[in-house]
Amino acid sequence: MTSHRASAQPLPTEVDVLIAGGGPSGLFLALDLAQRGITSHVLEPRVEMDWTRPRAKTTNARTMTHLRRIGLAERLRDAAPLSVDYAQDVIFCSSLAGHELTRFPGAFQLVSGRYDLQPECGQQVAQPVVEKVLRDAVNASERAHLHLGAAYVDSTPVSSGRDVVVREAAGANRTMRCRYLIGADGVSSAVRRSLGVRLEGNSATKSNLGVLFRSDDLGDVVGLDPAVQYWVVGNRYAGMVGPLDRDGLWWSIIQGYDPEKPQFRDVSAAEIVRSLIGVDADVEVIAEDPWTARMLLSPTYREDAVFLVGDAAHANPPWGGHGFNTCIGDAANLAWKLAAVLQGWAGPQLLDSYETERRPVARRTIDEAAANGSTLADDVQNPNLEADGHRGLTARAHAAERLAVKESEFSSLGLVLGYHYAHSPLVTPSGATPPAAHPIRYQPTAAPGCLLPHVWLSDGRSIYDTLGPEYTLLATEDVDPGDVRAVLDAASSLGLPLRAGRIEEREVTDTWEAAMVLVRPDQHVAWRGVDAAAAVDALRRAAGHPVTELVS
Repeated sequence: MTSHRASAQPLPTEVDVLIAGGGPSGLFLALDLAQRGITSHVLEPRVEMDWTRPRAKTTNARTMTHLRRIGLAERLRDAAPLSVDYAQDVIFCSSLAGHELTRFPGAFQLVSGRYDLQPECGQQVAQPVVEKVLRDAVNASERAHLHLGAAYVDSTPVSSGRDVVVREAAGANRTMRCRYLIGADGVSSAVRRSLGVRLEGNSATKSNLGVLFRSDDLGDVVGLDPAVQYWVVGNRYAGMVGPLDRDGLWWSIIQGYDPEKPQFRDVSAAEIVRSLIGVDADVEVIAEDPWTARMLLSPTYREDAVFLVGDAAHANPPWGGHGFNTCIGDAANLAWKLAAVLQGWAGPQLLDSYETERRPVARRTIDEAAANGSTLADDVQNPNLEADGHRGLTARAHAAERLAVKESEFSSLGLVLGYHYAHSPLVTPSGATPPAAHPIRYQPTAAPGCLLPHVWLSDGRSIYDTLGPEYTLLATEDVDPGDVRAVLDAASSLGLPLRAGRIEEREVTDTWEAAMVLVRPDQHVAWRGVDAAAAVDALRRAAGHPVTELVS
């Protein structure tokens, strides 16, 4: 059970950062701010989490790296009921007791042993487990404060931020003042609605039914290899089935579910799940959750002192498991920028860059997930999939051929690691453009705006372990130490936090295509080049300060 210590804390009258919504993005934001010395308060109406709705189950390699940065990656892996070694493939089949049609190995960046492209690989774990880990970390924090049972009601602008009406756990309303208000309160965000902002977009044509169920003998009757998830292309029903632990807790998504259609009318969820399994296994339904995928995006992420984060700013289809991860990416982008402002070293353009950088990432992610949703298991149904002989072999081969389009849903490195901020006002161009966007292919590059290419150093450390909490200037062994010292001195005189590091391994520095790279607090490259004066200008720009001349 979750500790309720946080709910007993009194709400202060004035705060720097007030976060409406204690889901993953709100909690992560509070913890990231705390690591940067910033105190925040989180309002969360739910006293207890809903363990009957597993929701997001994929924590990708980028999100795990964010969690590593705040010291929670191993804690989450320890809390996850299924280790990475349990399964790493997605299997399409005629039923869990039937024929395998095709499989996608190494899905969702699940890798045994050391992962090369980030310091952390992916992790399969249900969202309530993630929230529990984050809640516990907030409860243990001196700077992040969680107020359970408290809810955002409304707010009005004032010269120093916002006056916020909060409904306390006891039911009474009170007013707080904050310098910055963060709407992390989900797709039905009260913060966003109070700004008069509506999400734009549409919903999928098909509905689905999520089912949480227990089956003590299902693990024994599955005739296929262990899988992260099974996509079942059945004769009558189609959908997904996957394990949540090794003790008989499973989830299912029945695709194309419509209780008015003849095949669903008066048929229980348990019966449909048994059909997906393919044998008469015991199925105890714990919860049902009908839903429809939505492709929605806010036209703005900011209004003065108010910022929208996560599902309050976008609603992603679940195909590919990107929604929750995009939310954490938002929080990680905003945290260091808010901290910079509150610590006094940010320029006037820094906070505006949050929307400039993150909204295009959400747009691309939504579009790719929607494309993945255009082909689901029920789109390749064929009555001959279970047949013997040539008829069955032909039907299964044809299904596998059609399902090849699903590769980008499970092997999406181009989305997970290949996003970039090259067009951000914080980034100094170097004459090179990032690789063309592709959902699958990821080409590590130190082109400004991209993630610093990850490598493991000869001493066993990740190159990310050499980065400071703010900006880091990495230099090759060819750079004069005096030049690096000049940049550090200039940064100090400007009041901008900068650390320097020297990397002498040629196999690492050759990938930079420059003698120096300036890395932001979020591990993205802000500049690369050879000139110390240019590095200083790039640092000023990366902190949101205007620079007259662009220096390449």
